[in-house]
Amino acid sequence: MDIAIKFCGLRRPEDVAAAAGAGARYVAFNFFARSPRAVTVAEARELALEVPPGIAKVALVVDAENDFLDRIVDQVPLDMLQLHGAETPARVAEIKARYGLPVMKAVGIATEADLPKLEAYGRVADQLLVDTKPPDDAGLPGGNGLAFDWRLIAGRRWPVPWMLAGGLTPQNAALAVEMTGATQVDVSSGVESAPGVKDAAKIAAFAEALRGVALPR
Repeated sequence: MDIAIKFCGLRRPEDVAAAAGAGARYVAFNFFARSPRAVTVAEARELALEVPPGIAKVALVVDAENDFLDRIVDQVPLDMLQLHGAETPARVAEIKARYGLPVMKAVGIATEADLPKLEAYGRVADQLLVDTKPPDDAGLPGGNGLAFDWRLIAGRRWPVPWMLAGGLTPQNAALAVEMTGATQVDVSSGVESAPGVKDAAKIAAFAEALRGVALPR
């Protein structure tokens, strides 16, 4: 089985081209203003128009209000919304109903005590992004380049498809998949040469590292 890859935080046309060339199944545009990967609505529209057919276009937002979501959905051709803040299950359901787009909810994991949240969000979201819980002093809700203990989710399944995120790189992606059984992975800082600057060679290396990886039975 091919592992589906989501390249997150793309900011330039050449990033989109590199991701597409590497076989991306998803590309994501980050609308969180404090992120070094942030794009404007106008920039995201131009980038989305560069994405080849067959690759899902995702908007990453953090606790966004409806007026901002309205602008994004109205102006950017999208296939999915990714909620990466403290949105409640009720808010996830509300956004899904309002926009008629599939919704992916990011859930931060640090210890076993965090796992029940995946069940709760799995009842309302279309997909789950299983990410590393950011440290208390982190300025970003994701994209910090930190991994959690993958043994916490080894062999687990949830009501909807899920994607593994958090600290993945070309060097550890295969191990992460082998340990967790993830069939989808998300990478952002792990394929950058500097914060917010994607590296085409690292993007290609990340995809190559996952070719032919054996999933646990």
